[in-house]
Amino acid sequence: MPDSFEHMPTVAIRMPNGALTSLAGNLDEHHKVAVADLILCQKTVRETVTRLVRETAPDIVGMSIMTFQRRTAERLMHLVRTLKPDVKIVVGGYDPSLDTDAYLSMPLDFIVRGEGEVTFRELTRALEGQGSMHFISGLSHRSGGKWVHNPQRAPHRLEDNEIRLPKRSARALKGYTLLGRQVDVIETSRGCTFDCSFCSIIEMRGRNFFAYSFDRVIDDIRDAQKHGAETIFLVDDNITLNVHRFEALCQAIIDAGLNKIDYFVQGMTSAIANHGETLAPLMKRAGFRYVFLGIENILESDLQFLQASAKNTARTNGKKIGNATLQAIDYLHRNDMFVIGGLIIGSPGDTAESIEANLEFARKYVDWPYIQHPTPYPRTPMTADFRRQGLIENMRLEEYDGTTPVVRNENLSAEEIEYLRWKAERGMKIRHMPVVFRHDPWFVLRNAPKMAAHTYRGSTLRTALGLEDDRQAFIRYKEIRRREREYL
Repeated sequence: MPDSFEHMPTVAIRMPNGALTSLAGNLDEHHKVAVADLILCQKTVRETVTRLVRETAPDIVGMSIMTFQRRTAERLMHLVRTLKPDVKIVVGGYDPSLDTDAYLSMPLDFIVRGEGEVTFRELTRALEGQGSMHFISGLSHRSGGKWVHNPQRAPHRLEDNEIRLPKRSARALKGYTLLGRQVDVIETSRGCTFDCSFCSIIEMRGRNFFAYSFDRVIDDIRDAQKHGAETIFLVDDNITLNVHRFEALCQAIIDAGLNKIDYFVQGMTSAIANHGETLAPLMKRAGFRYVFLGIENILESDLQFLQASAKNTARTNGKKIGNATLQAIDYLHRNDMFVIGGLIIGSPGDTAESIEANLEFARKYVDWPYIQHPTPYPRTPMTADFRRQGLIENMRLEEYDGTTPVVRNENLSAEEIEYLRWKAERGMKIRHMPVVFRHDPWFVLRNAPKMAAHTYRGSTLRTALGLEDDRQAFIRYKEIRRREREYL
């Protein structure tokens, strides 16, 4: 889908959808597959989809969908149906998997629930007359005018190599970049055993953690590099869940001579704080540059609501000694890595003062803020809490991107929570520009005005000179953001 996150402006970040190329790589080889990441053509979605459908004349069109992309996806279904009425439409991803009923009235034929590689492969075989739809685990399909929901498919264990490498050559569009360098994604594991109340992973696949072999991971990195990647984002759900495996993976990257690539990774504060003395230098040698740190919140009361205390706890000799965040950040900074600070503000008990405490922490300690708001995604424990308390203010799913508050709390409206975040984080983002310049000077020289314009959308010269209240700029920003969500 073309819908993007507020914190990932396409002028700076155009990240590929790894699931699409994984699906392509796991189909039988006689199929012709075209992968289209519409994030690359946000201003020409209708024209691009029309061209691709006419050029490829597809028998099947698949769509990978998150909750905030649902509205766009349904519009695309109608467009594709108009262009090719006999096409089979398949949807998958987090949103169709966790809110299947919402899709039953849409113009589609199949819903793939959970991991899709093997389910989709078996579906294509059934469409070719090899087997029955009724025996494909994880598939919802129409039969006799009604929807049939086959039993769930168990999560793939990964070490058995049933999931083949992605097929990056299937990409029909070009232009994946991160700060001007070609970027790709790989995964080394799937799953997480924590039960954070805001997260969809447990509902999607249960509490488990499975990992690929290092040989397979190294082959994947080499394939991404062969296709031009200079930067790689490891998209694992929780790669630091098994710290010793992650340390061994860093060493495997070094031994394979693949440590000249810039790596981005997501990590737990507790894992890095408790093992950082040896882990952080090893990460640096392996080529890691940015670490998305799941700080979540600096206040223990909010961590308890988010059910994220355990993964943010520092320990010594097996004893809890407090929040792990500062120790984790220190280890990363001492080893010349940069911290993308993942914080969540706006929980039910938050006040303006508690939100400001988190924002001040971000100003002081993180290199790039990734501040989100509690969002009622399908079937998460948080969603049930919000509904029970009557806190959901906004039912416009296209705004459920995590960076737009849709939930009020006991003290503040959703709009006031967003205003506090919006006002604070603009300066934090601009502050990181010199770091980017030292690493990618030509990218910054070409794009600094665009990046600044994106960061300060809604502001004018009058705003900068203090001749109008910031809230006027915020109102304009909200309207700009509303228009940006209209992709077709």
